[in-house]
Amino acid sequence: MLRIENAVLAWGCVLAFIHIFGTAQVRTRQYGAKWNMGARDEVLPPAWPVVGRMERAQANFFETFPIVIAAVALLGITQLYSTNTAIGALLWLAARVLYLPIYAAGVPVVRTFVFLAGLVGIVMMLWPVLSAGIGTFGTLSL
Repeated sequence: MLRIENAVLAWGCVLAFIHIFGTAQVRTRQYGAKWNMGARDEVLPPAWPVVGRMERAQANFFETFPIVIAAVALLGITQLYSTNTAIGALLWLAARVLYLPIYAAGVPVVRTFVFLAGLVGIVMMLWPVLSAGIGTFGTLSL
């Protein structure tokens, strides 16, 4: 049976493609298809604000996605899945789905709260693994 956390990870991969191609699309809209298919060696004018926001949203996603991958992998290794880890995974995914259009639209304060909600989701996934390991530092085997 597929765990919710693993399904969220798969959907996170889809969201990664959305970030990559969404950013490429707005960048190509500004610089043109010829630039997109070329060597991209020329000096370009400054990016439109939406291009910069999409690029920053993409960079932000790829800063946190590896942590989610590790969290889901650790849950699989330890089998410490719970209702809270499933809720955390869904919270992270929902926050990341909302984050991209909010950032692209330039909504500042809401964007920060949505980002923080995603971090809470990550902590909810990591917490069982971290708390299970707190008392084992003296007994870890190499």
